[in-house]
Amino acid sequence: MPWSSRLDAVAPFRVMSLLESAQAREAAGHDVIHLEVGEPDFPTPEPVLAAGQQALSRGQTRYTPAAGLPALREAIAGHYARHFGAEVDPARILVTPGASGALLLASQLLVEAGDRVLMADPTYPCNRHFMALAGAEVDAVPVGPASGWQLDAGLVTRHWGEATRLAMLASPSNPTGHMLDATGLAAVAEGVAARGGHLLVDEIYQGLCYELAPLSAAAIAPEAFVVNSFSKYFGMTGWRLGWLVAPEAAVEPLTRLAQNVFLAAPTPAQHAALAAFSPACRELLEARRGELQRRRDALLAGLAGLGLAPDLPPQGAFYLWLDIARYSRDSEAFCRRLLEEENVAITPGTDFAVRGGEHHVRIAFTTDIARLEEAVARLGRFLARQGGA
Repeated sequence: MPWSSRLDAVAPFRVMSLLESAQAREAAGHDVIHLEVGEPDFPTPEPVLAAGQQALSRGQTRYTPAAGLPALREAIAGHYARHFGAEVDPARILVTPGASGALLLASQLLVEAGDRVLMADPTYPCNRHFMALAGAEVDAVPVGPASGWQLDAGLVTRHWGEATRLAMLASPSNPTGHMLDATGLAAVAEGVAARGGHLLVDEIYQGLCYELAPLSAAAIAPEAFVVNSFSKYFGMTGWRLGWLVAPEAAVEPLTRLAQNVFLAAPTPAQHAALAAFSPACRELLEARRGELQRRRDALLAGLAGLGLAPDLPPQGAFYLWLDIARYSRDSEAFCRRLLEEENVAITPGTDFAVRGGEHHVRIAFTTDIARLEEAVARLGRFLARQGGA
């Protein structure tokens, strides 16, 4: 029996297969260094754990409103006001099961069959797939150092067509870790608005910024749809909690969608997330951000010794996007061999890029500096055998 043809546009997430292989090698006794999955080795912050345990002990496990706990929506609005100077009405915030839930709502609201969506290439693959499941076609716009690895206003102007309805940005981005500054983001928003389109901004790695100050489209482009998550900066990956900021006119249809698609986000996770905005938690999260920056710098220094450091260091997130063309034009085979020969797990670029992914890889600096330095040493041995280093 055939499955829905919509699934034809959804490619497998190769990193999950690679993770499975890495875990199998680990189970067989190999010392595997995991640099493949976007999940740092930090545990959930203690204040969040305590709040979650208290919620369970108090029996706070029943449904919440579809758009989320009012107290959590207010806390998120306060976060925007304190850290980004954005006045966001809590009524415009919908709490969702992960950022994926927010992307699902946005895609179903904003596009339909025959519409076209602009995105940077490379980008997080699920962003493309959500749009495809809604029936839209994605125009993956190649980006590189010239545009700061971002879909900038000039690219939006050149690639916007009659059927284009939406431009989607990610800042900081996955897999490159690069950001748009306030001027660049405002220019994109103005260009999209002038064409009568919508702007959707993925801010999942917001807060994990190193040289540039964190910023939000909510402060710069009030009509934009903004996706965020408790997974990355707040360290709550398994709690599956995110949110969507939407223009006032979109709240009712989005709430109606949420009621029908997932009813509400997980209740214990919402109560736990209230503690993520506490001063004690903020202090811990900022210390972790500093540690990630030190890891980034250590990894960049090691890769520079191998001639592999990127020309533009990532400004945020916790990834490096590396060109391996001098060694391989098959990033999937490259990553498999590196795992099998040196027990280092990294991700092939084909997960993220429609064009050029075959000669790029993504490295997540999600483990401690000593392990990163050992990974670089193993990578150096591997590259020496390829005849390049």
